[in-house]
Amino acid sequence: MTRPLDTSRQHTLPLGSDPALRRRFMVMDVPLQGNLRFGLLLEVLDKLAEETALDYVRRHHPAARVVTAAIDNVIVRAAADVTRDLVFLARINYVGRTSMEVGIRIEQAGAPPVHVASCYFTMVARSIHEERSLPVPPLEVVDERERHRAEKAIHKREVLRIAEAAAHEPPTREEFDELAALHEAQQAPDFEGKLARNFVTDSWERMYPEQENVPRKIFGGYLIRRAYELCSISAYRIAPDRPIIAAVNRINFFHPVRLGDMLHYTSRIVYSGHCAVSVQASIERISRDRTAKALSNSCLFTFVNVDDALVPQPVPVIHPTTFAEDARYLDAVRKNRALGVHPLTGVVLA
Repeated sequence: MTRPLDTSRQHTLPLGSDPALRRRFMVMDVPLQGNLRFGLLLEVLDKLAEETALDYVRRHHPAARVVTAAIDNVIVRAAADVTRDLVFLARINYVGRTSMEVGIRIEQAGAPPVHVASCYFTMVARSIHEERSLPVPPLEVVDERERHRAEKAIHKREVLRIAEAAAHEPPTREEFDELAALHEAQQAPDFEGKLARNFVTDSWERMYPEQENVPRKIFGGYLIRRAYELCSISAYRIAPDRPIIAAVNRINFFHPVRLGDMLHYTSRIVYSGHCAVSVQASIERISRDRTAKALSNSCLFTFVNVDDALVPQPVPVIHPTTFAEDARYLDAVRKNRALGVHPLTGVVLA
């Protein structure tokens, strides 16, 4: 049997020695802390997770492929330096019946290495000829560290299941009072607060062969990069200084996007408070012949508003006005409370 250690894969982005690559990954061409395009980083991470899972799956199903089902709780722990190499350490932590959790640690060299972030991808083995999932043999867990990672992956799945069920639960008394105060504030004659309905941004795009990954399917990493970039722009609309990414709360992959599809990206600021801003994105695919329409992806990103020294700065409070906006607000608050304090900025995210 295969151990988790045997699935390890390392990838390096030579930002320190490749000026063209370094410039491509810059947010701005000026000295700036945290000057790294996080959306482009997500694209690299998704490809690495795919390659790590595919290498294991094809030991048992040579003609198989893998698809990304979800990305969970990417917590940014340190501001990456775009002038230094980024090292990605990937490994399969746990294998279920047809799915796998691929963990990726992002580091920059130092003594000790700087832990930039950790990411967890849920990948599913699929038949290359049919739209069906394939069973994958489990890993052989030998030492305590491997056992801990496998147990942690199982625990995260259970926590997610409970969180998804809780998302449909009515607000607690504390949550009800919080929403009631936000609605009551809007009744004041001199109210000048920020309304959630005024912070919706959308964009359209058609899919071309250059975005193809597997035959006639679009690369999921490209889609989440585009979604992130739109959400980042949305965060700038309410954050008075500079919003930097704090966490990827959750990204779901529901339906594949095909060549020729038209995509409708929609981003909404769903929560803001203290120094944090949460932005939700959805991607809807419309087939070329307009006979099929489906939600392809949903994403929730949380940003922290900072100054040039990465010191957190306050943001205006967003005010939901409808039941749907209340639900989105509560979902973001609950997910951010589960994350707690952001390790880079020290901000309580909700």
